[in-house]
Amino acid sequence: MLSYKTHRTRHPDANISLYRELAVVLVLLVVVICLPAVSQPPTTTPTTPPAPLTTDDVVHKLVDMNIRRQKALRAFRGTRIYRAEYRGLGARSAEMVVRVHYEAPATKDFTIESATGSKLIIDRVFAKLLEAEKEALNADVQRRSALTEDNYRFTLTGYEEGPARAKYILVVEPRTRDKFLYRGRIWVDATDFAVVRVEAQPAKNPSFWTKNTEVVQEYSKVGGFWLPAQNRSVSTIRLGGRAELSIEYKDYEITPVADASGRPTRSQANGPAIR
Repeated sequence: MLSYKTHRTRHPDANISLYRELAVVLVLLVVVICLPAVSQPPTTTPTTPPAPLTTDDVVHKLVDMNIRRQKALRAFRGTRIYRAEYRGLGARSAEMVVRVHYEAPATKDFTIESATGSKLIIDRVFAKLLEAEKEALNADVQRRSALTEDNYRFTLTGYEEGPARAKYILVVEPRTRDKFLYRGRIWVDATDFAVVRVEAQPAKNPSFWTKNTEVVQEYSKVGGFWLPAQNRSVSTIRLGGRAELSIEYKDYEITPVADASGRPTRSQANGPAIR
């Protein structure tokens, strides 16, 4: 009879299966957290932060400004640095640098500038991440993942008057266990009514292999728009070990696109403000 140790060493496909599951986990995490970033709006000229509002007031302004200002972001370019590492039943890590070009309403092109490390992670995680982000532009997926009262219950739990900008803090609970939703906390800029930080867990466990997953997404102001700045997710694996994924976003450039007549149009950073 084979010992347990010998049995494990004679089945390398078990590790491959786990890595494949981890790829699914990481892809879903990025889809869950990055989808709201598609609709993060450009900002208006800063004004004095208003007095604390009710939960309904904050949510209504957030949803309204997301809808209005999403239309204003016509195109941008930027650089992503993807890093992934797994430690548990073996160890793998990889890094990939990608240039991205977005054009409204639903076009994203990626150019891979470099990729190093585990080929399995590059092919089965990073490549899937890029595919998932393109699929996330689908109108039905955006509807299912949007920060709206159809998808979430919101509770205002705090108000921060920081040295730079004031923020509302809300707890968000998904109304369904949809794989595109999450539960946790969001920080909403009190002037622009854009999400600037997310701390969350997926509404639905992406995989049998994971016991717990924590995700943090932050946004930064670029040319009047709030765009993703960094994402980090950490998953605790059921059989032992951790999977970590980070995405660094940089070198943003808000770019013009041609209208139907061929004339360039620019993103309107100074969109309509809510009074």
